[in-house]
Amino acid sequence: MKKMLRVMMPIAAGALIVSGCNSGDNAASEDYGLSDITFPLEEEVTLKFMTQSSPIAPEDPNDKLILQRMEEETGVKVEWTNYTSDSFVEKRNLAMASGDHPDAIMNAALSDNELLNLAEDGSIIAVEDLIEDHMPNLQAVFEKAPEYKSMMTAPDGHIYSFPWIEELGSGKESIHSVDAFPWINQEWLDELGLEVPETTEELKEVLIAFRDNDPAGDGQTIPMSFIINHGGEDLSFLFGSFGLGDNWDHTVVTNDGEVKLTAADEGYKEAMKFFNELYEEDLMDVEAFEQDWNTYLAKGRENRYGLYFTWDKGNITGMNEQYTLMPALEGPDGHKNVARTNGMGFDRAKMVITSSNQNLELTAKWIDQLYDPTQSVQNNWGTYGDTEKQNIFEYDETASMLKHLPLEGTAPVELREQTSIGGPLAILDEYYGSVTTKPEDAAWRLDLMKEVMVPDMTADHIYPKVFFPAEDLERLAEVEADLIPYVQRKRAEWITNGMVEEEWEDYLAELERLGLSDWLEIKQRGFDQHMEGGA
Repeated sequence: MKKMLRVMMPIAAGALIVSGCNSGDNAASEDYGLSDITFPLEEEVTLKFMTQSSPIAPEDPNDKLILQRMEEETGVKVEWTNYTSDSFVEKRNLAMASGDHPDAIMNAALSDNELLNLAEDGSIIAVEDLIEDHMPNLQAVFEKAPEYKSMMTAPDGHIYSFPWIEELGSGKESIHSVDAFPWINQEWLDELGLEVPETTEELKEVLIAFRDNDPAGDGQTIPMSFIINHGGEDLSFLFGSFGLGDNWDHTVVTNDGEVKLTAADEGYKEAMKFFNELYEEDLMDVEAFEQDWNTYLAKGRENRYGLYFTWDKGNITGMNEQYTLMPALEGPDGHKNVARTNGMGFDRAKMVITSSNQNLELTAKWIDQLYDPTQSVQNNWGTYGDTEKQNIFEYDETASMLKHLPLEGTAPVELREQTSIGGPLAILDEYYGSVTTKPEDAAWRLDLMKEVMVPDMTADHIYPKVFFPAEDLERLAEVEADLIPYVQRKRAEWITNGMVEEEWEDYLAELERLGLSDWLEIKQRGFDQHMEGGA
């Protein structure tokens, strides 16, 4: 599942965790002159990879059982330069700019623009021939789901990276369809003789009841909390009662195929008026506009929230019955909508091979092992048979199948960060029931999505993973560098100061000045080409 980096503990800026022989040596491995390779190799060789991992994971990735098994099975020792996630991008960029390249970069975190720029300046190589010649596992994935090969292919016809693919449901029932689930305190509702609200007005009344009765005690009750402009923890779900709704990238597609910026919708303005009413009634967490994840988590674990937002309540308030998922609310005019998130389990640039690599066949065949179905499942979630750490799986030898073990109260994100390796992988829906079982938290969330969210989803489309040409990516980045921060700043201002009606026309004019028309034109062209099969 996604959200796997959400609970990382902060460390000193720029802090470096390095495993391997030399803390500053990213230089690629020597040329071993190997061809027609089969694993395990007769003599062990070393490849040098750069990666990133969570601060709660082992400093040396080779301390993870998954990688120890891969070394034994392949005869390839990987020397890792490993950074924590808060410093990885800076260190990656410095290494690539200096020419001090590793053989490959895993968990690369490259945007499409960065990927194309690295390809253009020759820092990374095209890999479509390697896939065809040396990667049967990845080819098998493309044969079963050819849309992924299409999404991997750059506008110039080349493939420059290896993908991460995780299917969990499809269409509206995909686990990614809604990011910010609203969790309401059922225990408090029962205590106060209240029902789960069905309208925005009823929600306001419930929050007022939480405020006035202080069910947390000692003035600790927080009627509603969120982290403004923070993906799954934002209050974006509530916008659906007023119009198009909202999501993390403020982009939706109407059922007529028109791409829209949610933050320019008339319903967005009406939602802001409602949120300001809640703020004026002291129904919002005063820290919602500045708190970080750890602060949000701490208050959640103290059960101080009447309503809060996140992907999975298990990571904040636990998997007990105290909090229940709140359905979409009818707005003042009876409108009700669950806006879909433009999410899918897909990252087209999870790993790249640098131009310094002199062992291309060896590297490609090692990476291809990551796409073996049983291996991919472990890369994504964790492994089995670990005698020192809690296991994610047990291996059923009779069924040749990985079966998820109960989490036993452990936050899923924490256990997975400690034992999984991420990286390129593919988990298709057809694997469930044959290669592995579904994670219990994923199966539970999929059921909630189908039962509570899908009935009120009005949109037939999400905005797809379009691979734009470099010039379009550059213009989008140029516009978004100013437009998105402006939208986010006004979002917070209007909730607190209530000036949305007075400022709305000037706001729309400013969006236009910042390049909204160009942004919409490029996004629309990309969507249309995708629907025509041209992207």
